Amino acid sequence: MRERLLGYWVLSWVGLISNIVALPIIALSLGPPLKVANITLAISLGWPAAIVGIISSAALLAERKWGVTLTLVSLSMVISGTGPYSVVRLITLKDIFGIGGCTLLTALLSTLALLYWCNPKHRRSIRL
Repeated sequence: MRERLLGYWVLSWVGLISNIVALPIIALSLGPPLKVANITLAISLGWPAAIVGIISSAALLAERKWGVTLTLVSLSMVISGTGPYSVVRLITLKDIFGIGGCTLLTALLSTLALLYWCNPKHRRSIRL
């Protein structure tokens, strides 16, 4: 019998939906200001992190053990992109209620999700 983990299904579905929604949002944020930084981060980190997140969420919903590992990779990619970007955007443009604040909130929520998925119970449970 499997051990029941609180929040597993909810976070798996939230991850799938938020990564699907992230793809067009990343595309819409490519304009000025910081146009070069936006394009660079979107192509090099934003879209790959969202695609890896979609695959990892699908693997979690299919109860595959490798889904947890892929989720850790995806969340790490999100944090490494949104953390520094939000700090630079908040310092240079001071838009706490704009994209800078949104990316800071994304970095904080991704850090909390990373802490949740680092729980060893996810890797010990009996899943395919």
